[in-house]
Amino acid sequence: MPMTYRTLGGTGIQVSAYCLGAMMFGAVGNPDHDDCARIIHAALDHGINFVDTADMYSDGESEQIVGEALAGRRDEVVLATKVHFQMGDGPNRSGNSRRWILAEIDNSLHRLRTDWIDLYQVHRPDASTDIEETLSVLTDLVRAGKIRAFGCSAFPPDHIVDAYHVAERRGLMRLRTEQPPYSMLARGIETSLLPLCQRLGMGVLTWSPLAWGFLSGQYNSGDDVDLTAGRAALAPHRFDPALPANSAKYAAAGRLAELAEDLGCSLPQLAVAFTMAHPAITSVIIGPRTLSQLDSLLAGSWLALDDKTLDRIDEIVPPGTDLYNPNEIWTPPALADVALRRRPLADRSAAPA
Repeated sequence: MPMTYRTLGGTGIQVSAYCLGAMMFGAVGNPDHDDCARIIHAALDHGINFVDTADMYSDGESEQIVGEALAGRRDEVVLATKVHFQMGDGPNRSGNSRRWILAEIDNSLHRLRTDWIDLYQVHRPDASTDIEETLSVLTDLVRAGKIRAFGCSAFPPDHIVDAYHVAERRGLMRLRTEQPPYSMLARGIETSLLPLCQRLGMGVLTWSPLAWGFLSGQYNSGDDVDLTAGRAALAPHRFDPALPANSAKYAAAGRLAELAEDLGCSLPQLAVAFTMAHPAITSVIIGPRTLSQLDSLLAGSWLALDDKTLDRIDEIVPPGTDLYNPNEIWTPPALADVALRRRPLADRSAAPA
């Protein structure tokens, strides 16, 4: 089936409905550079023209692999990367400041072996940096020709609204895209984030359609899960069936696997097709570690879910429901910092006015 292409957040740039995510390329996933290059080339040959990576994936190795693989094919690709997380030692080698972004954009360009990045994304919010500071430097990078557009990843709706109004007031370029986690087990963004992106004309590229592996087909029951191997060993708290939240995930995954079997597809294929059904989604990021995983996911590109199927998914996991926290790598400062949610002790005992 021919690849579908969509406009990326009003930029006029056409991107494939499937985006090749490169998080698994490098030491964290697949350390074989030649094998990763084969995966990238296979994706391009199947019509995928959108590749997403980040500076922090395998500490820059993912960007290096992507840069090597795109030699001679750079013009075919809409290339996206991200900035924010700590890179090396030192207090100023992370975040969303002008100082760090100006340094790290050149590092990413060098690793990617390119003169420009099509979509440069702020990987997470930074409470220590004013959003005007970040939008200002990103606007300068567009004008300098180093990037074509910029967006954000895992930003709460209120942060996006704030950035939109700051850009409007200050005459700065605005965020064109958002990259949130989204799956059949994590549907929280349907409540406000996706409608907001639609109202603002932002492109949306989603990650983790397999719900951190829960929808890979390996975890349809908690009866035989091995907490000492694979993804379960990396984060046992996400897979331990003794925890009530995980029991709910196993139950839902089992019912979704039955639905996939009724449709004649694999559970991962159903998971990807689900994300593509929402009208706010521009592209879904698939992150294969092996060529066989890529082939399996692409084999499901024919799958378009009808209303009856989507209704059955809604019965298993209601719209707007998160069965787990899909973004536990980042906690809002208002929750993480005790001082921001507790009055000073002297004020707590004051009599009401």
